[in-house]
Amino acid sequence: MRTPCAADLPVLKTAAGEPALCLVTGATGYIGGRLIRELLLSGYRVRVLARGAERLRDHEWINSVEVIDGDARDPKALAAALAGVDVAYYLLHALMSSTNFEQEENLTAELFAAAAKSNNVKRIVYLGGLAPAHQELSDHLRSRVETGRILRDSGVPTIELRAGVVIGSGSASFEMLRYLTERLPAMITPKWVNTRIQPIAVRDVLRYLVGSAAIDSSISDAYDIGGPDVFTYVQMMQAYAKAAGLRKRIIVPVPVLTPNLSSGWVGLVTPVPLTLARRLVESLKNEVICKDDRIRSLIPDPPQGLTNFHDAVELALTRIKEADVATRWTNASTPGAPSEALPTDPDWAGGTLYSDIREVQSSATPAQLWKFVESIGGEHGYYTATFAWELRGFLDRIVGGAGLRRGRRDAEHLREGDALDFWRVEALERPKLLRLRAEMKLPGLAWLEFVIEPTETGSKLIQRALFVPKGLFGHAYWWSISPLHGFVFPGMAKHLVQAAEKAAATTTV
Repeated sequence: MRTPCAADLPVLKTAAGEPALCLVTGATGYIGGRLIRELLLSGYRVRVLARGAERLRDHEWINSVEVIDGDARDPKALAAALAGVDVAYYLLHALMSSTNFEQEENLTAELFAAAAKSNNVKRIVYLGGLAPAHQELSDHLRSRVETGRILRDSGVPTIELRAGVVIGSGSASFEMLRYLTERLPAMITPKWVNTRIQPIAVRDVLRYLVGSAAIDSSISDAYDIGGPDVFTYVQMMQAYAKAAGLRKRIIVPVPVLTPNLSSGWVGLVTPVPLTLARRLVESLKNEVICKDDRIRSLIPDPPQGLTNFHDAVELALTRIKEADVATRWTNASTPGAPSEALPTDPDWAGGTLYSDIREVQSSATPAQLWKFVESIGGEHGYYTATFAWELRGFLDRIVGGAGLRRGRRDAEHLREGDALDFWRVEALERPKLLRLRAEMKLPGLAWLEFVIEPTETGSKLIQRALFVPKGLFGHAYWWSISPLHGFVFPGMAKHLVQAAEKAAATTTV
């Protein structure tokens, strides 16, 4: 078991002497899923508020927490989640929303602040963003600052932790840095690469978050948090290259690349989708370094000191190599993604449904076949027509979609809610069912489903592609790609089964 990030820090206790009850929001997100584990390891009782709580069932901590299934904008769900809570962690944001994300964030924060006050919560802890004073802020940073103000004005003592670039396996900032540096040995870059930033390791972020629970309740303020290193972005890319064992990159900044152009470039080169890339890039015009280190008088550095950039990168790359990435920025649902019921559910009524169904008999057992179904996508690919999948991913990224570069959190195992290339794992029942919901840019809703049924001689794979068109363009889209489906889908089902049978034959020899 890993050593807790806050093992040496005090734990908040109730008047009865038991560990405080902490509510964690954003449990499906990058920080939230990791914070829950750290709070439990530190001895806290934990409650989770999550929309679509069934997506949490595969987390290692699920049987150690209380789960409230509900939306943070639902007053009833908030009241149930905050009842009896000592410390509430606010880790919600609408950064991936394509429109009105500032209004959405303000509304959610106001509802949460009011509910926390009425339920006598003793402490709110919020993770925001580093924001320089006396500078015009990006929309993203301005929204982060405003959320912090709303929470602090609630009347509930609030600790706002302001962080810049978070370095850790699976963070959006780290993925952007990693792909830019690894894929481009030489690049022409916009002038924001000369902006100074102060990255921080995710383990140190978690330490500050856990430690904030036990800070004296009379304290309510915003605190900057950062690691020991300060770089320009170009220096950080060179430092990443050195830590990753790559040659020094050739980087030529030019003043003509606008934020829109450079975010489009980031969206094509990295797994970060265009909407998120634009907001991250816009924030890089602001210098994000700590103005002071007051937080260190409240939460002392760990015995070994704060993690330097080189060590943080090495640790993150080790986690990726060992497929030990607990959470990723892609874990959180993408706002605006299809959420309607699968069209074959009983409550589906009306409309047009297109489908492509393939069935293949196999001598492999359901368990043997399932292993290959669950490992589909990412580096393993889709068993046939690799060029066609890569082309579809490239076209998706051109129009601002996720493309294939999101990959997988784990090379072999999935969890409900995981991002998988341009899919989202919607349903998972081992070893029977895997249903993927499309998050690519489409004129309609799409699913790819694998069902495994046992037979007397082994198993049967049923592969279904389903599409519900929206408007005339949706119908035209399906018929235009139908010839490609006839080439891709039969081979995918057939080759998937063949791979499973080959592996089964090898293990029995």
